[in-house]
Amino acid sequence: MAKVKPFRAVRPAEEFVSKVAALPYDVYSRKEAKKEVEGDSYSFLRIDRAETQFPDDVDTYDERVYEKAKEIYEQMKADGIYETDEDCCYYLYELTMNGRAQTGIVACAGVDDYMNGVIKKHENTREEKEQDRIHHVDTMSAQTGPIFLAYREDETLKEIVGKVKEETAALYDFTSKDGIRHRVWKVAAVSDVQEIENAFDRIGEIYIADGHHRAASAVKVSLKRRKEHPDYDGTEEFNYFLSVLFPDKELLIMDYNRCVKDLNGLTLEEFLQKIQTHFTVVEMDGAKKPWAKGQITMYLEKKWYLLEARRELLAITDAVASLDVSLLQDYLLKPVLGIEDPRTDERIEFIGGIRGLEELEKRADGDMKVSFAMYPTSIQELFNVADAGLLMPPKSTWFEPKLRSGIFIHEIEK
Repeated sequence: MAKVKPFRAVRPAEEFVSKVAALPYDVYSRKEAKKEVEGDSYSFLRIDRAETQFPDDVDTYDERVYEKAKEIYEQMKADGIYETDEDCCYYLYELTMNGRAQTGIVACAGVDDYMNGVIKKHENTREEKEQDRIHHVDTMSAQTGPIFLAYREDETLKEIVGKVKEETAALYDFTSKDGIRHRVWKVAAVSDVQEIENAFDRIGEIYIADGHHRAASAVKVSLKRRKEHPDYDGTEEFNYFLSVLFPDKELLIMDYNRCVKDLNGLTLEEFLQKIQTHFTVVEMDGAKKPWAKGQITMYLEKKWYLLEARRELLAITDAVASLDVSLLQDYLLKPVLGIEDPRTDERIEFIGGIRGLEELEKRADGDMKVSFAMYPTSIQELFNVADAGLLMPPKSTWFEPKLRSGIFIHEIEK
C-alpha cells in the first residue's frame, strides 16, 4: 500500500509567500523566465531557473547555474525569507480558480512505491529533461517543485481535510497575479497525522497527474544517494519525494488542443472529403468547444466545423486507442495530414485549453493552417491507462490550476 509520510517543510515566512511562489520551471522558456525575474529578488523562479542570473551565453546546464541555485536558496534562508518547521507535518494546499476549489495534501511519497508500481505513471520521460532536474535536486539536496499526484476519493481523508480547514487558521492566504487564490493549512495534531498516514496506507494506487519528469528525477537522485550510502535503512529523506495529493473528484483536466501548419498538399475540398471516412463533418455557425466524448471542433479558413467520430471508432475499447486525442491522431492527423510522430513533427503544435478558442483562431489565421479543439481527457481515462500499464499520447492532459513552486521545500540531506 502507499507510504505517504509527513515531513519537516522549509517554507516562506508568511509576509514573503506571495512574492516567492512561482509557476513551475518548465512553463517558461529561458527568455520568458529571465523577463519574469527581472528586478525581482524574491521569486522562486530565480532558484528553479538559475540561468536567469547569468548572461545568455552561459549554458543553461552549466555547473555554475546549479551552484547559483543553491547559493540563492541558502541566502534566502539566512535572510529569514525561508523558515524550517520544527515538527513533521502534513499540509493542506487549496487552489481556487474561477470559484472552483481543489485541496491537496502536501506530503512525501515513497520512491519504492514509484518503482514497484503503487505510484502509477501514464507518460514516458526523456533522459535529457531528467538530467537537468537530477542535477538541480542533487546540488541543492532539496526538492523544490512538488509532484502532482491523484488518488480515488477517500471518505476518511475527506473528513480530516474538512475538519482541519474548518477548525484551523490558514498559514497562507494570497492571490497570485493570474487570479488563483492559494490557501495553506498545517496538519499538526498527532491524531490527524496518524489518520492521514493510515488512510493512505489503505489506498492501493496513486497516480501521477502532472510532473513525470520531476518524479523520475527525484527517484534517480534517491538511487544515487542509496549507492553513496550503502548503509541506508529506508528512513532517510532521500527515499521520499515532495508531492501534493488530490482526490480525483476535485480535479479539472482541460482540453489540450492541436494546430497544424498545412493540409499536407490537399485542397480544402479534398481534405474535408478525406476526413469524412472516419468522422461526420458539419459546419457550425460559430466557435464552440466539443461538448461530448468523440467530438472535435475544427477551425479552418475562417469557419468552424463539428467532427464526430463514426460508430466504429466509438466502439474501440482499448484504454489508449479510445482516447479522443488518439482518435484524432490515428484517424486524421496521421493518415490525412501526414503527422507520423507528434513528438517530433515540427508541423504540429499543442495549445493548452486555458488559452481558449480565440488562440486557436489566431494561430490558424496566422502561422498555422488548421486548429482542432479537443474534448478533455477524463481523470478516469487517465486512471484506466495507468492501471493497464500503458502510456498516453503526448499532450493528452492539461491540468489547471498549476501548483506553485517554492511554497514547500523538502530537504533530503539527512
